[in-house]
Amino acid sequence: MGESVRQRILFTGRVQGVGFRQTTCLIARHHAVTGYVRNLPDGRVEAVVEGESAAIDSFRAAVVDEMRGFIRDVRSESGEASGEFEGFRVRY
Repeated sequence: MGESVRQRILFTGRVQGVGFRQTTCLIARHHAVTGYVRNLPDGRVEAVVEGESAAIDSFRAAVVDEMRGFIRDVRSESGEASGEFEGFRVRY
């Protein structure tokens, strides 16, 4: 088993009002990740995800693939996992 890491992923495009957060939560159920997804006031969507690097990469790729028609750009920042999350949820 690998070491857990944390990744903050920012999705830009027409990502609000299109079911992005709910779709992201459904995708997270099929990957060994925890964290949350939320809308940001500037129109982007933020996902904070913890898990092994490979699981996060797979999760991110699945979100991008599923929502590709709405995403214009994806950026991420990596850090140390906190272990604070149980499951994956929408934050409001």
